[in-house]
Amino acid sequence: MIKRREIKNKLQGETLVRKSLEYGEHQDRTIRIAPNLNVVKIGGHGTVDFGSTVLLPLLDEIRELKAEHDMLVVVGGGVRVRHVMDIGIDLGMPTGILAELSGEVSIQNAKMVAALLAEDGGICVEVDDIMDIPMLMKMGLLPIMAGTPPYSYFEEPSPGTFIPQHRTDTGAFLAAEVIGAKSCILLKNVDGLFTENPFVNPEAELIKEITAKDLLAMNLDDMVLERKVVELLMHAKNIREIRIINGHERGNLVRALNGENPGTLITAD
Repeated sequence: MIKRREIKNKLQGETLVRKSLEYGEHQDRTIRIAPNLNVVKIGGHGTVDFGSTVLLPLLDEIRELKAEHDMLVVVGGGVRVRHVMDIGIDLGMPTGILAELSGEVSIQNAKMVAALLAEDGGICVEVDDIMDIPMLMKMGLLPIMAGTPPYSYFEEPSPGTFIPQHRTDTGAFLAAEVIGAKSCILLKNVDGLFTENPFVNPEAELIKEITAKDLLAMNLDDMVLERKVVELLMHAKNIREIRIINGHERGNLVRALNGENPGTLITAD
């Protein structure tokens, strides 16, 4: 019998797929690369698609807050994502290709936002450059990044649909988690998370605060954020809460940056 050549370590001989393996689960220290950073996600569907009347006032607010709050602006795709997915699904494209195509749209929107904020230090960064963000902040710059996470062609198949599960809300959350950010704030065109789509049912109730576990147990048919974000939040190490606010109302962002809840607060537990 040929003996495996090993390097002595605590995971020596492990397959790394053993269900009971918990090594590192109780680690009491996780490096936070940018602990003062606030990840602010601007929705493509909820903000950018409304054009100058909504986007420009929001960017003016971000300009004013930049001096007091470190921010990474993450931008979503919007209506063009819906269009390319519709055509792609009709043509039989697999989920991985749909993820790649839709990711290009959020890059387009990120470049437009960066151009609009260029005079104030706005700079478009690639997802692979996320480790440069602390340096960019020290230089007084305002990093702007596309929200689509880089699963691309390797996006996992989605249950019951071809639509990718990891979209721009998820990308913003994962960026905040890996960099150890202070907060993750999702800007929408509604006041927060409702029991139903408030545009369809005006009687829907606003959920001010809820845990990820309780939210998943409600099994809502429609949510204002991607379900995958809620699932990931339960196991996150750095980001233990997410704020959802109405980005169309001035003043909500500064309140969220100051730790208030002007919309919905979803906590890990």
